[in-house]
Amino acid sequence: MSGLETHELRCFIVLSEELHFGRTGRRLYITQSRVSQLLAALERRIGVRLVERTSRRVSLTPFGERFLTELRPAYEHLESVVEAAREAARDAAGNRTGTLRIGFQCAADGELTRAVAAFREAWPQTETQVTEVPLADPFGALRRGEVDTAVVLLPVEEPDLEVGPAFAAQQQSLAMCTAHPYASLPSLPAAALPTARLISPAAPAPAYWRAARAPGGGDGPVASTVQEGLTLVGAGVGTMLLCRASAERYARDGVTFVPVDGLPPASLALVWRRGASTPLIEAFATALTAPTRNLAAA
Repeated sequence: MSGLETHELRCFIVLSEELHFGRTGRRLYITQSRVSQLLAALERRIGVRLVERTSRRVSLTPFGERFLTELRPAYEHLESVVEAAREAARDAAGNRTGTLRIGFQCAADGELTRAVAAFREAWPQTETQVTEVPLADPFGALRRGEVDTAVVLLPVEEPDLEVGPAFAAQQQSLAMCTAHPYASLPSLPAAALPTARLISPAAPAPAYWRAARAPGGGDGPVASTVQEGLTLVGAGVGTMLLCRASAERYARDGVTFVPVDGLPPASLALVWRRGASTPLIEAFATALTAPTRNLAAA
Protein backbone atom coordinates (compact mmCIF):
# COMPACT_ATOMS: atom_id res chain seq x y z
CA MET A 1 0.00 0.00 0.00
CA SER A 2 3.02 2.29 -0.04
CA GLY A 3 2.67 5.29 -2.31
CA LEU A 4 -1.14 5.17 -2.26
CA GLU A 5 -2.63 8.16 -4.11
CA THR A 6 -5.83 9.79 -2.87
CA HIS A 7 -6.97 10.55 -6.42
CA GLU A 8 -7.01 6.81 -7.09
CA LEU A 9 -9.32 6.32 -4.12
CA ARG A 10 -11.52 9.21 -5.22
CA CYS A 11 -11.76 7.72 -8.72
CA PHE A 12 -12.78 4.33 -7.32
CA ILE A 13 -15.48 5.89 -5.11
CA VAL A 14 -16.98 7.87 -8.00
CA LEU A 15 -16.81 4.82 -10.28
CA SER A 16 -18.65 2.76 -7.66
CA GLU A 17 -21.43 5.39 -7.73
CA GLU A 18 -21.65 5.78 -11.49
CA LEU A 19 -20.76 2.21 -12.61
CA HIS A 20 -19.78 3.80 -15.91
CA PHE A 21 -16.28 4.84 -16.96
CA GLY A 22 -17.45 7.68 -19.19
CA ARG A 23 -19.69 9.29 -16.56
CA THR A 24 -16.96 8.86 -13.95
CA GLY A 25 -14.52 10.70 -16.20
CA ARG A 26 -16.98 13.53 -16.75
CA ARG A 27 -17.55 13.95 -13.00
CA LEU A 28 -13.82 14.02 -12.31
CA TYR A 29 -12.95 16.05 -15.43
CA ILE A 30 -10.58 13.43 -16.74
CA THR A 31 -10.67 11.13 -19.75
CA GLN A 32 -12.21 7.67 -19.71
CA SER A 33 -8.78 6.16 -20.31
CA ARG A 34 -7.44 8.04 -17.29
CA VAL A 35 -10.21 6.50 -15.17
CA SER A 36 -9.06 3.06 -16.35
CA GLN A 37 -5.44 3.93 -15.53
CA LEU A 38 -6.26 5.11 -12.00
CA LEU A 39 -8.36 2.03 -11.31
CA ALA A 40 -5.63 -0.28 -12.63
CA ALA A 41 -3.03 1.47 -10.48
CA LEU A 42 -5.20 1.07 -7.36
CA GLU A 43 -5.82 -2.61 -8.11
CA ARG A 44 -2.08 -3.18 -8.55
CA ARG A 45 -1.34 -1.55 -5.19
CA ILE A 46 -3.95 -3.66 -3.41
CA GLY A 47 -3.25 -6.82 -5.39
CA VAL A 48 -6.83 -7.77 -6.25
CA ARG A 49 -9.46 -6.86 -8.84
CA LEU A 50 -12.01 -4.35 -7.55
CA VAL A 51 -14.19 -3.86 -10.62
CA GLU A 52 -15.57 -6.23 -13.24
CA ARG A 53 -16.04 -4.62 -16.65
CA THR A 54 -17.75 -6.12 -19.69
CA SER A 55 -19.10 -4.61 -22.90
CA ARG A 56 -22.53 -4.37 -21.27
CA ARG A 57 -22.01 -3.45 -17.64
CA VAL A 58 -19.63 -2.37 -14.89
CA SER A 59 -19.91 -3.87 -11.39
CA LEU A 60 -17.87 -4.17 -8.22
CA THR A 61 -16.33 -7.48 -7.32
CA PRO A 62 -17.20 -8.90 -3.87
CA PHE A 63 -13.82 -7.62 -2.65
CA GLY A 64 -14.54 -4.28 -4.28
CA GLU A 65 -17.85 -4.04 -2.41
CA ARG A 66 -16.13 -4.77 0.91
CA PHE A 67 -13.29 -2.37 0.16
CA LEU A 68 -15.80 0.41 -0.70
CA THR A 69 -17.72 -0.14 2.54
CA GLU A 70 -14.55 0.30 4.58
CA LEU A 71 -13.02 3.02 2.39
CA ARG A 72 -15.89 5.51 2.13
CA PRO A 73 -16.10 6.58 5.81
CA ALA A 74 -12.31 6.71 6.07
CA TYR A 75 -12.04 8.85 2.94
CA GLU A 76 -14.81 11.20 4.10
CA HIS A 77 -13.08 11.51 7.47
CA LEU A 78 -9.80 12.35 5.74
CA GLU A 79 -11.52 15.09 3.73
CA SER A 80 -13.09 16.54 6.88
CA VAL A 81 -9.75 16.48 8.73
CA VAL A 82 -8.05 18.36 5.91
CA GLU A 83 -10.88 20.90 5.71
CA ALA A 84 -10.88 21.38 9.49
CA ALA A 85 -7.14 21.93 9.49
CA ARG A 86 -7.46 24.50 6.74
CA GLU A 87 -10.22 26.31 8.62
CA ALA A 88 -8.25 26.21 11.87
CA ALA A 89 -5.26 27.74 10.12
CA ARG A 90 -7.45 30.52 8.76
CA ASP A 91 -8.98 31.19 12.15
CA ALA A 92 -5.84 30.68 14.25
CA ALA A 93 -5.96 34.22 15.57
CA GLY A 94 -9.56 33.77 16.70
CA ASN A 95 -10.71 36.78 14.70
CA ARG A 96 -12.96 35.13 12.09
CA THR A 97 -10.51 35.55 9.28
CA GLY A 98 -10.51 33.40 6.18
CA THR A 99 -12.32 33.15 2.87
CA LEU A 100 -15.76 31.81 1.98
CA ARG A 101 -16.14 31.02 -1.70
CA ILE A 102 -19.81 30.85 -2.72
CA GLY A 103 -21.03 29.54 -6.04
CA PHE A 104 -24.49 30.43 -7.34
CA GLN A 105 -26.66 29.50 -10.30
CA CYS A 106 -28.76 31.74 -12.51
CA ALA A 107 -29.93 34.96 -10.92
CA ALA A 108 -28.58 36.15 -7.58
CA ASP A 109 -31.99 37.15 -6.21
CA GLY A 110 -32.73 39.38 -3.24
CA GLU A 111 -32.59 36.58 -0.67
CA LEU A 112 -29.12 35.52 -1.76
CA THR A 113 -27.66 39.01 -1.96
CA ARG A 114 -29.15 39.95 1.43
CA ALA A 115 -27.67 36.77 2.92
CA VAL A 116 -24.22 37.67 1.54
CA ALA A 117 -24.56 41.16 3.00
CA ALA A 118 -25.62 39.78 6.40
CA PHE A 119 -22.77 37.29 6.42
CA ARG A 120 -20.22 40.01 5.61
CA GLU A 121 -21.59 42.17 8.41
CA ALA A 122 -21.32 39.31 10.93
CA TRP A 123 -17.89 38.18 9.68
CA PRO A 124 -16.23 41.44 8.58
CA GLN A 125 -12.69 40.01 8.54
CA THR A 126 -13.69 37.13 6.28
CA GLU A 127 -13.23 37.60 2.56
CA THR A 128 -16.36 36.63 0.61
CA GLN A 129 -16.02 35.53 -3.00
CA VAL A 130 -19.07 34.91 -5.19
CA THR A 131 -18.78 32.98 -8.45
CA GLU A 132 -21.47 32.00 -10.96
CA VAL A 133 -21.84 28.24 -11.51
CA PRO A 134 -22.56 27.11 -15.10
CA LEU A 135 -26.01 25.74 -15.83
CA ALA A 136 -24.52 22.54 -17.27
CA ASP A 137 -22.24 21.90 -14.29
CA PRO A 138 -24.09 22.60 -11.03
CA PHE A 139 -21.80 20.50 -8.81
CA GLY A 140 -18.42 20.49 -10.56
CA ALA A 141 -17.02 23.62 -8.89
CA LEU A 142 -17.71 22.08 -5.47
CA ARG A 143 -16.07 18.79 -6.37
CA ARG A 144 -13.02 20.52 -7.83
CA GLY A 145 -12.64 22.63 -4.67
CA GLU A 146 -13.17 25.90 -6.56
CA VAL A 147 -15.94 26.95 -4.17
CA ASP A 148 -16.67 25.99 -0.56
CA THR A 149 -20.45 25.97 -0.92
CA ALA A 150 -22.93 26.62 -3.70
CA VAL A 151 -26.50 27.79 -4.15
CA VAL A 152 -28.07 25.54 -6.79
CA LEU A 153 -31.49 24.60 -8.09
CA LEU A 154 -33.15 21.58 -6.51
CA PRO A 155 -33.33 18.60 -6.72
CA VAL A 156 -29.89 17.52 -5.48
CA GLU A 157 -29.37 13.76 -5.20
CA GLU A 158 -25.57 13.55 -5.05
CA PRO A 159 -24.23 11.10 -2.42
CA ASP A 160 -21.01 13.09 -1.96
CA LEU A 161 -22.82 16.37 -1.26
CA GLU A 162 -24.83 17.61 1.70
CA VAL A 163 -27.97 19.68 1.15
CA GLY A 164 -28.62 22.56 3.50
CA PRO A 165 -31.53 25.00 3.71
CA ALA A 166 -33.84 25.44 0.73
CA PHE A 167 -35.20 28.90 -0.03
CA ALA A 168 -36.48 31.25 -2.75
CA ALA A 169 -39.30 29.01 -4.02
CA GLN A 170 -40.64 30.74 -7.13
CA GLN A 171 -43.10 30.01 -9.91
CA GLN A 172 -41.47 28.85 -13.11
CA SER A 173 -41.85 30.71 -16.39
CA LEU A 174 -41.30 29.53 -19.94
CA ALA A 175 -39.00 31.67 -22.06
CA MET A 176 -39.91 31.70 -25.76
CA CYS A 177 -39.41 33.93 -28.77
CA THR A 178 -42.10 36.59 -29.25
CA ALA A 179 -43.28 34.82 -32.42
CA HIS A 180 -44.02 31.57 -30.57
CA PRO A 181 -47.69 30.47 -30.59
CA TYR A 182 -47.72 30.45 -26.78
CA ALA A 183 -46.24 33.94 -26.41
CA SER A 184 -49.62 35.72 -26.23
CA LEU A 185 -51.01 33.49 -23.47
CA PRO A 186 -51.35 34.92 -19.93
CA SER A 187 -50.15 31.57 -18.54
CA LEU A 188 -49.38 28.09 -19.79
CA PRO A 189 -50.49 24.73 -18.32
CA ALA A 190 -47.70 22.31 -17.50
CA ALA A 191 -49.40 19.73 -19.73
CA ALA A 192 -48.37 21.82 -22.74
CA LEU A 193 -44.64 21.60 -22.02
CA PRO A 194 -44.00 18.39 -24.03
CA THR A 195 -45.01 20.33 -27.16
CA ALA A 196 -42.78 23.32 -26.36
CA ARG A 197 -39.40 21.80 -27.42
CA LEU A 198 -37.72 22.51 -24.11
CA ILE A 199 -34.03 23.33 -23.94
CA SER A 200 -32.18 21.14 -21.41
CA PRO A 201 -28.88 21.76 -19.60
CA ALA A 202 -25.96 19.99 -21.23
CA ALA A 203 -23.76 17.38 -19.55
CA PRO A 204 -22.07 16.89 -17.11
CA ALA A 205 -25.22 17.91 -15.20
CA PRO A 206 -26.83 14.65 -13.94
CA ALA A 207 -29.71 13.22 -15.98
CA TYR A 208 -32.25 13.63 -13.15
CA TRP A 209 -31.26 17.28 -12.75
CA ARG A 210 -31.51 17.94 -16.49
CA ALA A 211 -34.95 16.30 -16.55
CA ALA A 212 -36.13 18.63 -13.76
CA ARG A 213 -35.14 21.62 -15.90
CA ALA A 214 -37.05 20.24 -18.91
CA PRO A 215 -39.92 18.06 -17.60
CA GLY A 216 -41.66 16.09 -20.29
CA GLY A 217 -39.14 17.34 -22.83
CA GLY A 218 -36.18 15.55 -24.33
CA ASP A 219 -36.58 16.54 -27.97
CA GLY A 220 -35.07 20.00 -27.66
CA PRO A 221 -31.48 21.24 -27.86
CA VAL A 222 -29.09 21.53 -24.94
CA ALA A 223 -27.30 24.57 -23.50
CA SER A 224 -24.29 24.97 -21.25
CA THR A 225 -25.26 28.39 -19.85
CA VAL A 226 -28.43 30.40 -19.38
CA GLN A 227 -27.18 32.97 -21.89
CA GLU A 228 -26.57 30.23 -24.45
CA GLY A 229 -30.06 28.85 -23.86
CA LEU A 230 -31.71 32.25 -24.22
CA THR A 231 -29.84 32.84 -27.47
CA LEU A 232 -31.45 29.65 -28.78
CA VAL A 233 -34.80 30.84 -27.42
CA GLY A 234 -34.50 34.19 -29.19
CA ALA A 235 -33.68 32.40 -32.42
CA GLY A 236 -36.85 30.31 -32.12
CA VAL A 237 -34.94 27.04 -31.72
CA GLY A 238 -36.65 26.04 -28.47
CA THR A 239 -38.08 27.23 -25.15
CA MET A 240 -36.54 27.28 -21.68
CA LEU A 241 -37.86 27.07 -18.13
CA LEU A 242 -36.57 29.73 -15.72
CA CYS A 243 -37.60 30.86 -12.25
CA ARG A 244 -39.14 34.32 -11.89
CA ALA A 245 -35.92 36.00 -10.66
CA SER A 246 -33.97 34.66 -13.63
CA ALA A 247 -36.73 35.71 -16.02
CA GLU A 248 -36.55 39.25 -14.65
CA ARG A 249 -32.77 39.35 -14.79
CA TYR A 250 -32.49 38.00 -18.34
CA ALA A 251 -35.35 39.99 -19.88
CA ARG A 252 -34.45 40.99 -23.44
CA ASP A 253 -35.95 42.02 -26.75
CA GLY A 254 -37.39 39.17 -28.76
CA VAL A 255 -38.00 36.91 -25.74
CA THR A 256 -41.26 36.55 -23.82
CA PHE A 257 -41.71 34.88 -20.42
CA VAL A 258 -45.03 33.14 -19.75
CA PRO A 259 -45.83 31.75 -16.25
CA VAL A 260 -46.39 27.98 -16.13
CA ASP A 261 -49.26 26.63 -14.02
CA GLY A 262 -49.13 23.17 -12.47
CA LEU A 263 -45.38 22.87 -11.94
CA PRO A 264 -43.80 22.77 -8.49
CA PRO A 265 -41.95 25.98 -7.65
CA ALA A 266 -38.28 26.20 -8.52
CA SER A 267 -36.34 26.25 -5.25
CA LEU A 268 -32.70 26.89 -4.44
CA ALA A 269 -30.64 25.15 -1.78
CA LEU A 270 -27.22 25.55 -0.23
CA VAL A 271 -24.96 22.52 -0.78
CA TRP A 272 -21.40 21.60 0.17
CA ARG A 273 -19.11 18.58 0.07
CA ARG A 274 -20.14 15.85 2.48
CA GLY A 275 -18.10 16.01 5.66
CA ALA A 276 -16.62 19.40 4.70
CA SER A 277 -18.91 21.76 6.61
CA THR A 278 -17.12 24.66 8.32
CA PRO A 279 -18.16 27.45 10.72
CA LEU A 280 -18.17 29.82 7.73
CA ILE A 281 -20.55 27.62 5.75
CA GLU A 282 -22.78 27.17 8.80
CA ALA A 283 -22.83 30.94 9.34
CA PHE A 284 -23.79 31.56 5.73
CA ALA A 285 -26.54 28.93 5.97
CA THR A 286 -27.87 30.79 9.00
CA ALA A 287 -27.78 34.06 7.06
CA LEU A 288 -29.84 32.47 4.28
CA THR A 289 -32.60 31.39 6.66
CA ALA A 290 -32.52 34.38 9.05
CA PRO A 291 -35.38 36.91 9.05
CA THR A 292 -34.71 39.57 6.43
CA ARG A 293 -35.54 42.54 8.66
CA ASN A 294 -31.95 42.69 10.01
CA LEU A 295 -30.22 42.11 6.71
CA ALA A 296 -28.51 44.89 4.85
CA ALA A 297 -30.03 45.79 1.49
CA ALA A 298 -28.23 44.36 -1.50
